[in-house]
Amino acid sequence: MHIKVLGPGCANCVNLEKNTRAALASLGMEASVEKVTDYADIAGYGIMRTPGLVVDEQVVLSGRVAKPAEIAQLLAGR
Repeated sequence: MHIKVLGPGCANCVNLEKNTRAALASLGMEASVEKVTDYADIAGYGIMRTPGLVVDEQVVLSGRVAKPAEIAQLLAGR
């Protein structure tokens, strides 16, 4: 599984990455987590507000910071 956290590096983006790593740990899953900060790359995913979360090239969340439990639910079905 490949996960991308989209955002310019703001506090919300940092928190989304932290919560994503916590969700992975709670599920006992391993995945690569990549930060994408380039605006052109972020726009390529079609999101208008950051932070965004992309799992295996599919946007699953944008515009807010999800709690680890919510992210775990998104990841558990994959």
